[in-house]
Amino acid sequence: MPPEVIEFISNNGYWAVFVLIFSQEIGLPNPVPNELVMLFCGYLSYHGILSWPYLIMVALSADFIGTNILYFTFYFFGSYILRKKRRWLFISKRTIARLSGKIRRKGRWIIYIFRLTPFIRGYTSVISGLLQIKPKLFLLIAFLSAATWSAAYISIGRLLGPYINFNDNNLEKNVRIAILIVLAVLLSSVIVIKLLNKKTRETLQEEEGNIN
Repeated sequence: MPPEVIEFISNNGYWAVFVLIFSQEIGLPNPVPNELVMLFCGYLSYHGILSWPYLIMVALSADFIGTNILYFTFYFFGSYILRKKRRWLFISKRTIARLSGKIRRKGRWIIYIFRLTPFIRGYTSVISGLLQIKPKLFLLIAFLSAATWSAAYISIGRLLGPYINFNDNNLEKNVRIAILIVLAVLLSSVIVIKLLNKKTRETLQEEEGNIN
């Protein structure tokens, strides 16, 4: 964790957290990924420096606002941007085609999965705008994914508070392990929910068939 980032968050509190998360969500480069920022925030909440519920609300707000700025920009102006402003666009045409294909094949629920996945989170907002995903649907997915994402990472950081040192040279390895754990839990939960929903639909269809 860069010392300047630790100092920035420690000195500016919730405002720094909002700025770091928001800027990365709209596509601006950050010295550290948002996942690491939130783990550090959870660590600070364990030590009583910042409030755990306030951190979740700040992170959720920054993520939700930032991702929707990207979404609505490409929802209304995506065609023009792709046609006229290709040079500064941070997402390649190949990535757009690949992610668009997955969303079309696997359905809208995959947007939620992508929004929880590091490195393609921001791309998902761009693709959703380009595909003209209905705003009402995307806003719901964006809120649920932001709530899940922020609560999970900040809570993991809080749980790791007694065991992690953000000045440790092995921090990067430890954080990668923590991120993998979070992703495994989140993705497992989504898969279980999806399977349960599928089973429920099948059961209801069987019951309707028996009645008829």
